[in-house]
Amino acid sequence: MTAVPDTSGLAGALSGASAILFDLDGVLTPTAVVHEHAWQQLFDGFLASVPDAAPYRESDYFDHIDGKPRFDGVRDFLASRGIVLPEGPADDDPAHDTVHGLGNRKNKVFNDIVEAGGVQPYEGSVRFVDAALARGLKLAVVSSSRNAPAVLKAAGLSDYFPVVVDGVVAVAEGLPGKPSPATYEYAARLLGLPSEECVVVEDAVSGVQAGSAGNFLSVIGVDRGAGRQTLLDAGATVVVNDLAELF
Repeated sequence: MTAVPDTSGLAGALSGASAILFDLDGVLTPTAVVHEHAWQQLFDGFLASVPDAAPYRESDYFDHIDGKPRFDGVRDFLASRGIVLPEGPADDDPAHDTVHGLGNRKNKVFNDIVEAGGVQPYEGSVRFVDAALARGLKLAVVSSSRNAPAVLKAAGLSDYFPVVVDGVVAVAEGLPGKPSPATYEYAARLLGLPSEECVVVEDAVSGVQAGSAGNFLSVIGVDRGAGRQTLLDAGATVVVNDLAELF
């Protein structure tokens, strides 16, 4: 797939498409910001008890965590600090300093924030979804998050997406997480379409890499902080700041 480094490719981004496969956090809803805050809260607290550990930085989210399955994010961040923890069971107590314990602790923080403040979807993304439906395109959500159905419901978007492939589905089906294209390919199969007729929409580097690695029609990058050139370098066909730019 050849990256297009300017907006001249926008008009053709959906040409020939039968479906659009959306990431959730940072594409449809601003919950990526909530995830960032939850991860920072998690690791600020954890690193305070680790002697000589470099503190959590804002760049750590994009460098090690963004777009990945939760426990992979924990592992990759810990590896960046040279920290090795036991895995622990998948349902480990959030109070435990294990890979799964930390991941479950982060999930609790995230859910507490969502429940307290709700979720407001991006206005431009809702307009894009409405326009896509009006064109007869099929839609699916492909998210590494295990909270995707709850977030979609909180944002009032559940009825738009008959197919949701989230972290729970990925584990149940034995699908590797992003940057593997497997979850996107599975969503295409559930829609009854070949990958070649599907457009991937992503804001995370790992998600763009997943779309680029698969045989998809195109990959639309949405720059919510990763950086336009970074997304192009990861394999995005085009990059926009807001999905409303496409209609």
